[in-house]
Amino acid sequence: MQHIEIKTLCELARVSMDIYRRYSDIKVWLLYGEMGAGKTTFISQLLSSIGLSDAVSSPTFAIVNEYATPEGEAIYHLDCYRLRDTQEAVASGLEEILHSGKWCLIEWPQVMEPLLWGEVLCIEICKKNTTRSLKVNTKKYE
Repeated sequence: MQHIEIKTLCELARVSMDIYRRYSDIKVWLLYGEMGAGKTTFISQLLSSIGLSDAVSSPTFAIVNEYATPEGEAIYHLDCYRLRDTQEAVASGLEEILHSGKWCLIEWPQVMEPLLWGEVLCIEICKKNTTRSLKVNTKKYE
């Protein structure tokens, strides 16, 4: 497990790019953290760092936002905060997105965990006053 301390947005941009370079072959990223910890900010900095010019916002009400890389590859940003259970995720079409082979960045991923398979990247963001602590590790689902 990798532990990273972040003090500024500039550091977050650099760290998110470092994580991308190391783990870009993993298509499903799970972001954990309490409300306001910085999950959406992390995703925004990450996508900006890889050249995405679209404004990134939390898809809390839409549940999923779709972006495209400069090369045209789809990136799905899911926010599962409002989902009650796994069945609701399936009924919302999220299982298809999850297994599309495209990059999926998932906030509040707990209801999606029963649908996971293969290797995923887990990023836990903890808020500590004005800094953030990231715990980064991979996990294998079967």
